[in-house]
Amino acid sequence: MASLNSIFSIFTPKNKIFYGFFEALADKIIVMSTRLKEMVSETDLDKHREILKAIENLEHECDHITHTIFTELGRNFITPFDREDIHYLGSAMDDVADYIYSSAKKITAYRINTNEEGVNRLADLILQGSEAMRDAVYALREMKDMRKITESLVRINAVENEGDDMFDTSIDRLFEIENDYKMLIKRRELYQSLETATDKLEDVANVVESIVIKYA
Repeated sequence: MASLNSIFSIFTPKNKIFYGFFEALADKIIVMSTRLKEMVSETDLDKHREILKAIENLEHECDHITHTIFTELGRNFITPFDREDIHYLGSAMDDVADYIYSSAKKITAYRINTNEEGVNRLADLILQGSEAMRDAVYALREMKDMRKITESLVRINAVENEGDDMFDTSIDRLFEIENDYKMLIKRRELYQSLETATDKLEDVANVVESIVIKYA
């Protein structure tokens, strides 16, 4: 497979290639979020393993794109916005992918029954936040529709806030009903990983907001 770096370098001006990388990351994170939602809705453990493999492959692809962003930063003197912000945005988006993958690994390795409100709602929120992130990232290319960017950032912040509330509610319920202490620890780790993914989405929103303030 031809590298993303080669493809974007051929068809895109040097100062524009970063938009393509960020958009590719956003698209892959949407697919990862969708597969995570499929996993928490699925009771067949064999299918969990199949979905985990797909998510793992996507996470590796995100790592590759992020590495390419950092490599291009070293090669290009002309960038569409601050080099520091490009680095922060790539890192923040990669963190979202990492925590989606981490959550899927925990579900599979711990053999957790995901037929439970907290896990399902957090997975819904990750998907919703990822969709809002994609909208914000795509709008960066032209940076003309400020209303769309602002609405996307507000949606991400709402997702993060609800994620915090759902985490607290789920932990309270967990300590009330779970008598198996090993499973209690495992489920708490899963809740934490899912909630952290929403935190990382907010980190992306914060970087986008910083870029917009500087350049809009």
